[in-house]
Amino acid sequence: MSALADPIADFLTRLRNAGAARKEEFSVPFSKMKREIARILKAEGYIEDFSIQTDGPRLSLKIRLKYVNKVPAFAGVRRISKPGLRQYVGARDIPRVLGGLGIAILSTPKGILTGHEARRRNVGGELLAYVW
Repeated sequence: MSALADPIADFLTRLRNAGAARKEEFSVPFSKMKREIARILKAEGYIEDFSIQTDGPRLSLKIRLKYVNKVPAFAGVRRISKPGLRQYVGARDIPRVLGGLGIAILSTPKGILTGHEARRRNVGGELLAYVW
């Protein structure tokens, strides 16, 4: 088994593909960062639920997608900071996604936060992804 160069991009791609294929659920290898991103997606209403599964010796994260009138609750997902080019923003430079209709997900010293929460706590960090 090969190691992924960018596991967060893999997670977001699986999310996007599962929504496009109208899958009810999908799973990804577990990591704490993916769990926190899933927690944010659930809190913001983009996914229905997530759980941690034990598949033999390895853990996996099982995501249940949320649909509204047979259309995924999210319209798009985009990875911003990549291993080859990290993107960092200050607390005052956190972008608004689609004028506030979407969310920015950041990795900050206070944990994985949405752009709104990071702005409220006055912390910047690595801009991981946009979801709308």
